[in-house]
This record gives sequence, structure tokens and C-alpha cells, in this order.
Amino acid sequence: MIEDLSMIRNIGISAHIDSGKTTLTERILFYTGRIRAIHEVRGKDGVGATMDSMELERERGITIQSAATYTEWDGHHVNIIDTPGHVDFTIEVERALKVLDGAILVLCSVAGVQSQSITVDRQMKRYSVPRIAFVNKCDRSGANPARVSDQLREKLKHNSVMMQIPIGLEENLEGVVDLIKMKAFRFEGENGENIVESEIPENLQFDAEARREVMLDAVSMFSDDLMEAMLEETVTEELIHDAVRTGVLANELTPVYMGSAYKNKGVQLLLDAVMRYLPAPTDIDNTAIRVQKGGEEEEFTLTHSSEEPLVANAFKLEEGPYGQLTYVRIYQGVLQKGADIYNSRTGKKVKVGRLGRMHSDEMQEIESAHAGDIIALFGVDCASGDTFTAGDRISLSSMHVPEPVVSLAVMPIDAKAATSMSKALHRFTREDPTFRATADEDTGDTIIHGMGELHLEVYIERMKREFNAEVTSGAPQVKYRETLTQLVEFDYTHKKQTGGSGQYAKVQGTMAPSDDGDFHFESKVTGGRIPTEYISACRKGFELSLPEGQYIGAPVQGLEVIMKDGNSHAVDSSDMAFQTCCRAAFRQFYAKGKPAALEPLMMVSVEGPTEFQGDIIKTIAQRRGVIVGTTEDEGFVRVDANVPLAEMFGYATVLRSSTQGKAEFTMEFARYAPAPAEVAAELVAEYQERKAAGNK
Repeated sequence: MIEDLSMIRNIGISAHIDSGKTTLTERILFYTGRIRAIHEVRGKDGVGATMDSMELERERGITIQSAATYTEWDGHHVNIIDTPGHVDFTIEVERALKVLDGAILVLCSVAGVQSQSITVDRQMKRYSVPRIAFVNKCDRSGANPARVSDQLREKLKHNSVMMQIPIGLEENLEGVVDLIKMKAFRFEGENGENIVESEIPENLQFDAEARREVMLDAVSMFSDDLMEAMLEETVTEELIHDAVRTGVLANELTPVYMGSAYKNKGVQLLLDAVMRYLPAPTDIDNTAIRVQKGGEEEEFTLTHSSEEPLVANAFKLEEGPYGQLTYVRIYQGVLQKGADIYNSRTGKKVKVGRLGRMHSDEMQEIESAHAGDIIALFGVDCASGDTFTAGDRISLSSMHVPEPVVSLAVMPIDAKAATSMSKALHRFTREDPTFRATADEDTGDTIIHGMGELHLEVYIERMKREFNAEVTSGAPQVKYRETLTQLVEFDYTHKKQTGGSGQYAKVQGTMAPSDDGDFHFESKVTGGRIPTEYISACRKGFELSLPEGQYIGAPVQGLEVIMKDGNSHAVDSSDMAFQTCCRAAFRQFYAKGKPAALEPLMMVSVEGPTEFQGDIIKTIAQRRGVIVGTTEDEGFVRVDANVPLAEMFGYATVLRSSTQGKAEFTMEFARYAPAPAEVAAELVAEYQERKAAGNK
């Protein structure tokens, strides 16, 4: 257990799908002595990569769940989280980045900055995570790490600077030249474990000196001492390292390293850079909110001290072979086996049973863990995002959880399967905030909601494998929305007399579409026409109307309500009366605002050989897609388009057949946009049918 926080690194490895994240993690674990043998993601030995512990991951060759491990390098304790690249599992990246101090952004030397690279980078910026870049696959045909470094600058707006240049490329990749040491490094031995340092090859000397000048110019902006040393020609390695670290910690510099994880080249030098430049827990300011006895909230900065009261965040739940696992990042204090801690959200006391360090799906039990560490608890009842404390009411900032865009009806084949399915859904919804399960009141079907076809497909497969729940599924359903397109005035009176005190409320105001897509409520009622205590009931009445609009029966997006006038009765008015009045006003006047149906648009990026560009564009056009950009580079083309999600089901098969299996695509939710008239008409008809069936 390391108590010196400067010797701890909590890092994530993130990238576009198939950039080599899991392969890189496997090499890191091998070189740090954590594993004795290297296994590949789609290895012929049938073992699979260490961090892909789930059978489904090994079969498909993709990472589905983020996996945590720990290792040591150069005296540092390193917690590593390997995250998925597929956008359907984006929540795994979100929750990892929220608790990590730094990250390695992996990029493919051939494909460069891809669509999911942009998404991952946006997530890193959301949580202000400092990063270094690793340009992987420099052994591939078409590799060009210098171009990728330029793309980092142009597409992601990074201040990227190459810290190395390659010795050879493609099948001739031998190693790298370090621009700080100005030495050549080659990686020999069966697994590249023997690092051989030598002079720079003569044919690379000029390029190395030119790149070093560019690097020093960029880095010296973060150090007056380095700038002065450059003028006096007394530059030292230490001065460069200090300047790079300053730039990285300020999120204003991205050092670029390169190599080939698969061919065992460059990984050890990347590890050195991680220890040197990425932050220790004490380099990051983490804030929390403390709720005082009077209910006032006070924001404060966590100290990272083991002497202070405990503050820890449960960022990921998982059902493992040891039972319920709760991954916890400790920000302050000490977590000890057998201690009593408190769930800040529920106020309940929890006894810490077993504590462990996770290595993929393996566990090492420990007695205690200090601030700055990432460990796992067992048998603790909590939700993802809960804060554990020594007793204070403290909450950490919540993570961004995107809304699901695809739904699917699932039906168990018998009563036994129904019980198993219920257990599976309960567990999955606790594990994954982007996975939801609801019941259809009309049909009685269970509807699961997620981020994409693959997301739901994986959960259905897990139901069958892990819970023996045999289920059948219907066709995927798109999550539509609806909104008003123009302002409408409402004036409604609610009266009800049933003997004794009745109900009375009158409201007047306007409903209109909001610019930002959120719900806004404002009261401009004067003279006590509606008593202040009933205003919140009015707001709640409109809020309760939002889940089901009156146009296609979809949730209402972007509504602005302004209350202008009304009336109340001294005896018959109540919270319930005003709430009921506002719901009725919504139902009666909503149609006058000319509502419109909204459909989810996806940002689709298709990549393939240039010769298939016409075929790729044709497949997009057939799906009502709008091309927003094309990029051609050395025989490959990338087409970016906005395409309605409803048109994307089954697209993978069509794309494969149109491009001889040589193109691939990724997609992520972009925004909601008005649906075409014919689509809206179908949705209206379906809604009317459902209403008619429900009234019978």
C-alpha cells in the first residue's frame, strides 16, 4: 500500500473501437510484470486478452465493460481502467473518466482521428482529464504518425507535439527516436522486453533535429527557465520534463508517443511518460458539496489527505464471481475492512465487509485503502454514483448520463424464464444507468431501452448466458419525442363539487417551445391571484404532463410555461386542485400549439476504400441521410452524415454487401429533429389506435 500520493497514477485507456486499447493494456501488464504471458484479443490460443474477462468480449473481440486492474512501474502504483470503444457502451467511458486523474488517448496510425476518437476526447474535456496520445499500429500498411499528430491539432484542437519519431514504418518499423534524449530505441527479444539504446540513424538525424526544435518551441511556452536555457543553449532533460508536465497538467499540451502494441514496440517509453507527465491524485482539485444542518449547501475542495474524514465515490457496480462488486474511488480519508461508513444519498450505515484490488475478474483481498486509490467493495447495497462518507452529508458531482434512444420488447418463453429475466433486468439496470426497463401498460410487454442495437443485443445475450433466461424479442423501436412549434395561450378553470369541500383552480398563461430543449416554468402572477404556496403545484402539474404528449404519445421535449394569471378559492383550492387544473389545461390547449414529432438523428461515420465512396453515399441517401462531410486520405474515405435512427436498423448488413465487407461504420446520438410529414402521420395513426384500444 502506497501512502505517498505522488507515486500513484489513476489512468484510463480510451479510443475509437479497434484502435488497440486492450492490446496496449495487455502489453502494459506484461512489461510491468503483472502477467507472465501475452494473449491477444482474438488469439488463436482461445485465452483472450486479460482485461476481456467476459466470454462475450472474447467471442466478439470487443470490450463491453470497462475493466480495472493495478500494477507497478518505476516505483509507482498504477490503477488502470481499460474502457470500451463502441459508442453503445459510452457510459463505461463516462464513469471511468469521472474518477480517473489522467488518460492515454490511443489513435490508429492509419485511420487517425476517427468519429469515436472525437467522442472520447469530448468526454475527457467534460471532466478536464489531462492526457497523452499514443499513435498505435505504426506497423500497419499506410501508417503515418506525423499525420495523426496533425489531425489531433486540426480536428480535436489539441496542442499536440511529437515527442518521438519512428525508425521505419509499416513492416520496417524498428523502434523510435526519443526527441528529448536524442537517442534511438529499439525493442528486441521475443516480446520486445529488451530495450536497446543507440545513436540516431544518420538518415533520421536531420528530421530528428527539426522535430526537436518544433517540440522545444511548443514546450518552452510552459517554462520561462526552459525558454531562457534555449537562448543560452543549456537545455537539460529535466527542464523539458518539467515544462511538458506543466503543460499536460494544465490541459494545454498533448505529448504524442508512437509504436505498435501488437509488435511490442514503444510501450515501455509510453509508460515512462505516464509516470512523468500524467497527474498524481494530489495534482487534481476535486470538489464536493456538504449539506449543513440547516439545509444550506457548501462547496469545498477535497484534501486527498488520509487524516481527513472519508469521502469515496461508488462509480461502477458489477456482479462478479465474488458477488456484488462496487468499484470505489477514495478521494479523502481511509477505507478499512470492518469499518462503518454512510451512504450519503440514503443516510444508511453500511459495514465494510471485504475490500479488494481487482485485476480484471481476479481479486486480491486487502485490509485498508487510502485516499487516491481505486478499490472494490463487496456486498454493499448502493447505486452507481453514490457517495460514501464517515457520517457527513456530502455529495460529489454527478456524471453525465445520456438518454437511451432505442427500445425493444422482450418476452420470456415461460414462468421460469420470467423469474430469471426479472433478476437479470434488476441487476442490469443497477449496473448500467443507460439501460432501462419498463412495462408497456397496454400490452404488458417488458420494454428495454438502450443506446443502440448492439447494446441491447449484448444484454439479451447476457440474460441467456448468465441467468438462463430464455427470451424472445420484437423489432427495435425508436424513442421519438414531440414538441410545440408555436406559442399557445391557455385559460382553464377546474371545478369539482362532490359534497363537503370541493376542488377549484383557475390558471391562465402561455405554453411555447423552449430554445434549449429543456422544461422551463415561470410565474408572473401578481396580486396573490394564485397564492404562492400553489405555484409549485402548478409547475408539477405541467411536469407530470411531459412524459406523454397529446400528438403521438411521446415525451414532450422543450416546453416553456409562463403563468400569468388565475384564481383560487379560500376553501376549495388545494395543491391537488391546481395540479389537476394544469394537467387538464395542458391536455386541452396542447394541440393549438401545432405540435410536431421529433425523431433521433444519429451522427454516422462510414469508413472504407475510396473506390466504394459512391456506394457508401448511396447507402446513406437511401436512409434519408444528409452528408455533412467527406474526408479522403491515402486510398481511404470517411463519410460523415446525419441519419435518422429509424433508418439505421440492419445497416451493417447492407454496408457489408455494398462494399465487399471492406467498410465499417460507427454511430452515436446527435440530436432530435422534426420528422418528415409521412413519418409523423404514421406515428399519429399508431397513437390514435393505441388510445382507441385503451378506451375499449
